[in-house]
Amino acid sequence: MEIIDRGDAVCIAGAGPAGLVMARALQHNGIEWDQFDPNPDVGGLWDIKHEGTAIYESAHFISSRSLSGFADFPMPEHFADYPKHTEILKYLHDFAEAYGLQEKITFSTKIEKLTKTENDRWQVHLSNGECREYKAVVCATGSQWQANMPELQGSFDGEIRHSQTYKNIREFDGKRILVIGAGNSGCDIACDAGVLGEKAFLSMRRGYYIVPKHVFGMPADVFADGGPNLPVWMIRPFFTLLLRMFNGTLQRFGIPKPDHKLFETHPLLNTQLVHSLQHGDVTVKPDVERLDGSDVVFKDGSREEIDLILCATGFNQHLDFAGEYFSYEGGRPKMFIQAASREHKNLFGISYIETNSGAYKRFDYMAGLVANYLKDQQDNPSRASQMHAIIRSETPDLSGGIHFLKTDRHAGYCDATAHTKYVKKLYKRMGWTFPEDIRFKRAAPKPKGSSSAKKAEVAA
Repeated sequence: MEIIDRGDAVCIAGAGPAGLVMARALQHNGIEWDQFDPNPDVGGLWDIKHEGTAIYESAHFISSRSLSGFADFPMPEHFADYPKHTEILKYLHDFAEAYGLQEKITFSTKIEKLTKTENDRWQVHLSNGECREYKAVVCATGSQWQANMPELQGSFDGEIRHSQTYKNIREFDGKRILVIGAGNSGCDIACDAGVLGEKAFLSMRRGYYIVPKHVFGMPADVFADGGPNLPVWMIRPFFTLLLRMFNGTLQRFGIPKPDHKLFETHPLLNTQLVHSLQHGDVTVKPDVERLDGSDVVFKDGSREEIDLILCATGFNQHLDFAGEYFSYEGGRPKMFIQAASREHKNLFGISYIETNSGAYKRFDYMAGLVANYLKDQQDNPSRASQMHAIIRSETPDLSGGIHFLKTDRHAGYCDATAHTKYVKKLYKRMGWTFPEDIRFKRAAPKPKGSSSAKKAEVAA
């Protein structure tokens, strides 16, 4: 096979939010790159038309508009406090358009395999039959493409599928639905089922604290961000009391008492679920014991006749094209600050971070870090060597003093404040400019009627 040598260029896998902000960071630092995505346009997960996306019609962001935008490109004020998926897709199209990123993306092309060469370069095998060789590879394919299905005992006469396949509320019309899993998507979907379904049940393995999306009229993350930067042991009692004031005792609706302290699991923001429980549209059930024909038997001995089981049981993050080059914990790749492989030079991954706040800012900070490091490999080898040593040796505590539950979901989990604090200090140590202090150069506007302008209009 002919190998196309791309010299010092970088390969980006994925044209969703992480891939796009990575491309902007490389562009800002004057680094050549190629970008590939199996879908026909930008947006990744956030385009409901893309094959395999987990997005559904009622999906919204769970971090607020004002704390979720990329540096120097805030989300518009006219967006909802918690933007709908169509608004997020519009934002990503506008971002790509603003910096002229689409021209560098090869769409409808999948990366099949990575091969590391003897001289520490990366050969990228593409679905179009090409093989290209790069100095570095950035994996930015996102974390919600490989469904994690539970092993359910017994046999079932109805339909079982993962929530990844759910798209719209009309699928529930007249059915008795069981949603397994009480993450943010599971709760959203259970509420949808409660509207059109004959009966809707939500199976919860454990109890959670439910955070309202608005606190005193402002988005919950904005409210929390505006307070003093105090240690978790000081702020936890205040927020625990605040949730008790807003929600009362959720055990009266059948939600188990949490077996952990507030903040020790991924935040569950869902005002709608409390509303659905209050009105009897959704009924909470314990974990599933077994399936029995048309019935589901729960661990408390109760049983319900069910037509459709949707498993909102999360996703694995195994990188099928680069899996052998990453080590994993709980199905999550293990990396330095979830941005760089410790074992393999110039192999990065910036879309696999699990954190308790919006991910977009984390993508932005890590993309800038990767781009600066690659630039230093060309222009400042001694500083690049310093960064290489940091990647291989430093293991910062990114927990923020929080003892996260020992589950697969929380393997490698980061407290957003602690992650940002460490990354900011790292930028300062290395003498790099932090993304939020940069005015990124934008591309000239496309003439109205051009193909890219038309795509942006369609996305809107």
